[in-house]
Amino acid sequence: MPLDPLYAGIRDYRVSTGFTPLYTMSVNRARVADRETEAEIWDWVKEPEEVFDFDIDGPVGPLTLRVYRPQREGDAPLPVVVYFFGGGWVVGSLDTCEAICRALADLTPCVVVSVGYRLAPEHPFPAAIDDCYAAVRWVGEHASELGADPARMAVAGDSSGGNLAAVMALMARDREGPTVSAQVLVYPPTRSDATTRSMSENVDPMFFNARSSAWFWEHYLAESSDGESPYASPAKAADHTGLPPTLLLTAEYCPLYDEGEEYAEILSRADVPVEFHPHKDLPHGFLQLSAVLETSRNAMRLIADFLRRRLN
Repeated sequence: MPLDPLYAGIRDYRVSTGFTPLYTMSVNRARVADRETEAEIWDWVKEPEEVFDFDIDGPVGPLTLRVYRPQREGDAPLPVVVYFFGGGWVVGSLDTCEAICRALADLTPCVVVSVGYRLAPEHPFPAAIDDCYAAVRWVGEHASELGADPARMAVAGDSSGGNLAAVMALMARDREGPTVSAQVLVYPPTRSDATTRSMSENVDPMFFNARSSAWFWEHYLAESSDGESPYASPAKAADHTGLPPTLLLTAEYCPLYDEGEEYAEILSRADVPVEFHPHKDLPHGFLQLSAVLETSRNAMRLIADFLRRRLN
């Protein structure tokens, strides 16, 4: 399908103003540029009742978590979603996924816990997954302190955060806990060495493309051989049985489209309940435009509906 008109306009604007892809920048400059494009808080959802940060003991020191508690009636525990921000394991922060986390808290409703994991290249694989698993384990043990039910916990993330969510589901299964009842994977990378049609075709420098993907993987992995680990490339796990029900969203104009479709097929063959939703006219990162694009807003509602069905 043709590129969505809104995104076509964004592309034209970027061309006319000399848009600079992140992969042409230094890591520090890329982080600044990424922060400048973070989504504003959306006014089409209710504000959380409470948002606060606190630290837990991480693998090498304090690990910051950000909690979103929605407005609600009564004191019954809510489901909990542990969310991992995107950014290629190199850029991104607790702030760049703020709009998504606030929306999930309201629409589901649920307690959302966002994880401030360490970034590469200063902290390459497996630093991020070690931090994320420590957070998932902490939530599994302490959810009641947040007004949440540890028996109704999901993991979720977009882009590299979707990769981390998939890895957390694998790790929780392999390490016998905590229980993860659902996973939401939004345009996730699942192979460090993907040579797919969508990877070869999506090279437009105005959007996240194949060069972007390679740049992020090169910074994330200290050695290319680390990509063989299923905890870096979840599609390479020898066994996908016993993983939780999965919602997987992809975008047509995204180099990761085929990986997402393949991972949905892998999970389905392992008898994992999978709901696969390709978005045919959008590029990578479309959730961030939920303030102005109805298709993106509907994708957020789709995620919330899946979480309600799987966690309630």
